[in-house]
Amino acid sequence: MSGAPQIWVDADACPGPIKEILFRAAERAQVMVTLVANQMLRTPSTRWVRAIQVAGGFDVADNEIVQRLAAGDLVVTQDIPLAAQAIDKGALALHPRGELYTRETIAQRLSMRNFMDELRGAGVDTGGPAAFHARDRQAFANQLDRWLQQRRRACK
Repeated sequence: MSGAPQIWVDADACPGPIKEILFRAAERAQVMVTLVANQMLRTPSTRWVRAIQVAGGFDVADNEIVQRLAAGDLVVTQDIPLAAQAIDKGALALHPRGELYTRETIAQRLSMRNFMDELRGAGVDTGGPAAFHARDRQAFANQLDRWLQQRRRACK
């Protein structure tokens, strides 16, 4: 299914349960899922899942994803700037907690991210991310199913 929309995963920070959902979806929907990370990744033995290991360094994995993705693809990432770049290229971007980044929301998310970076740079403890819950997994799975349904309709 060359040319069909596929899924790109910013895999260094992607939670294990999300990877498992993606692996099952890859096989079920016969959609290519590519994990990109600066470390070795274990993936199931299937033609629908592959891993690309890139050199370590700031934004190396992100840049690899942006270079390879096409309009209509789905990028799974927690990285707001990567999500913005994906949207600019006509792809969709989905947070592992199920938030679909859109053209309408990405500017606000970038502003908030930059503000939080400034606070941390000034020594303010902004806390870490909330614990990953079953409801986050479910929200992600629901958004992924919507994308897969749209992809199926587009490929017919």
